[in-house]
Amino acid sequence: MTAELVRGQNHPLTQTRLEIRVSAGAPIVAGATLSDDQGKVHGRDWVAHPGAPALPGLEVPRQAAADHRLAVDLDAVPEAAHRVSVLLALPTGPGDPDRFGAVAAPFLAVTGLDGSEVASYTITDLDAESAVVALELYRRQGAWKVRAVGQGYAGGLGALLTDQGLPDAGDLAGEIGEAVARGLARAVAPPPPRTAPSGASAMADATGATATSHAASPGTPPPAGPPRSNPPQASAEPQSPPGPRPTHDLQPQARPSGRTGGAGPVNYTHPGRQAPAPPAPAPTASPGAPGQPAVPVAGDATGWSMDERLYNQVWGMFEDLARCVAAYRSAVDFADSRREQELDKALSDPRSRIGGQGDVAREAARAKHGQLVDRAKEVLDRDLAQLAAESAVVEPALPPAYAGWDNPVWHAYRSPMEIPMALRLGDLQLPESRNVGLRIPMLVRLPLERGMWIDSGRSGADALTESDELRRRAMRSAVEHAARLLAVYPAGEFAVHVIDPAGSAAGVLAPLVRAGVLAGPPAAGAAGVSEVLARLTQRVDLVQMAVRGGAADALPPDLDTAEQLLIVNDFPHGFDDRAVTQLRYLADEGPAVGVHLLMVADREDAAEYGPVLDPLWRALLRLTPVPGDHLADPWVGHAWTYEPPNVPPGSRILEQVLEEVARARRDLGI
Repeated sequence: MTAELVRGQNHPLTQTRLEIRVSAGAPIVAGATLSDDQGKVHGRDWVAHPGAPALPGLEVPRQAAADHRLAVDLDAVPEAAHRVSVLLALPTGPGDPDRFGAVAAPFLAVTGLDGSEVASYTITDLDAESAVVALELYRRQGAWKVRAVGQGYAGGLGALLTDQGLPDAGDLAGEIGEAVARGLARAVAPPPPRTAPSGASAMADATGATATSHAASPGTPPPAGPPRSNPPQASAEPQSPPGPRPTHDLQPQARPSGRTGGAGPVNYTHPGRQAPAPPAPAPTASPGAPGQPAVPVAGDATGWSMDERLYNQVWGMFEDLARCVAAYRSAVDFADSRREQELDKALSDPRSRIGGQGDVAREAARAKHGQLVDRAKEVLDRDLAQLAAESAVVEPALPPAYAGWDNPVWHAYRSPMEIPMALRLGDLQLPESRNVGLRIPMLVRLPLERGMWIDSGRSGADALTESDELRRRAMRSAVEHAARLLAVYPAGEFAVHVIDPAGSAAGVLAPLVRAGVLAGPPAAGAAGVSEVLARLTQRVDLVQMAVRGGAADALPPDLDTAEQLLIVNDFPHGFDDRAVTQLRYLADEGPAVGVHLLMVADREDAAEYGPVLDPLWRALLRLTPVPGDHLADPWVGHAWTYEPPNVPPGSRILEQVLEEVARARRDLGI
């Protein structure tokens, strides 16, 4: 249960890897300090701020924004540090508010990595203060606790840092102000408040949406927000989709999406999706004409930012499509079962075999079956039309990380300053949704929690495609995924390596090579393969030892701290037993320390290894270069068709995006 703290109250922390969310009514600066048991900050290298956002076990945002996320790993905090203080301050630029009394009360929530909220705190009674120590995480008898502090300073950051014992507090406060000024143009403004539509009272039974993934469990944010528009309602006679869903790859992270159940004979909104909404209000759908669904609105879900609202809305659409199709299939199954029962009953009675009674009974059973199926199809078509209308509104509003390559948002692409919440890996659809062209973006959370395997082998969907063409498509898909990852990460925070033992993918890799965005030339030959794998394996070893030993600040100065992606082409050709073992090690241990695999391989080519490689394939998310029905959804039993996010034929958008990535890297001297 979430602890709602008041000033001075503390609460024990049972997790060491946390996320601290901050929401305010105006762009603010978020930072943190490490201090000893006396509350003294030993130097500026114990202060995390937009100009130097990372400390051991701590990372803060790089710019002023209305919404923030701070990452904390208490196990990695140095032993000498006994307190982690979360600081908030107002920017000092022209036109910015000069006191917290002029903005909405800041709200903070401490959550686990799975989204479950541990504690929350609203800082009230601030007036002339322009900087505040909001929260404090501190050690007590070998355990960590969180305390609501709310100590404000009218003298700003300089006075706050001076009070914490920092000698050059004024100079550091000035440097922080300069760093904020450089990034303030990209600050995330709070969404404008929307008034609930007049028809909202008719949706009093609306419930919020929470979904689960293989790495998360539902969380509960603070106060309730306005409901979103009616989701599709499907009608099936006695059956409905199953209850609490199991964990699987097609489910989103734990985020409140605020989707609501509207009027209809059966409400298929899952009880597990009931969750209050965070403070930031989402756009509210306008009511439609009487008897018609509400007009869809992009961002019509709860969340701390527009990106999070869109993320939650997309996964809410996925759930709604799964439900309405499951309800339709259930209704058809029921109609089939009822027809068979009525036919068996009619034929089992000897009297029905005399005269035309049997024919009449059979015709009545078939007519009833047709009515049930037609009714279910009518409801399905209505629901699909509503989802298609919502998709038509949401797709153009998606940010680059969520958008397809054909979205115009890529034509205005600029290198971002912060890592997005999720990444689009393709599209998902069901056979029933193909007639209306409805596809749901397949979004996965960042940073990636597992590697990817693009299957270049034959499947039922591509039985007529030549083997060489499949390999070329698979490698092209890998290049497009790598380009998207480079584009959505800030410049210098993502690096791509390539292993191409025989050089067979030189033509497909040309866009990455020409743009100069690779960490080095594609590795070829046995020596090149061995050198790249040894270097990345050593990186995983070093980071693991540093984290486990609590000495993250002792890493070699030349170690690249960016996330690493290794593209492996044509596996297992050109790989000896040692290289195969290293790949298995990177697949298992790499994601936890920022090293990810993107394998292009045909599993049949590696059949000679037998079960030795089974753990490798299981550790990777299987994707295909052509549409394939291989992503299973055990929640309702669907097999989803995956479609890769291909660049439109003849488009140069991939090259343009990579040129912008290269320009941003050059500006940083990379």
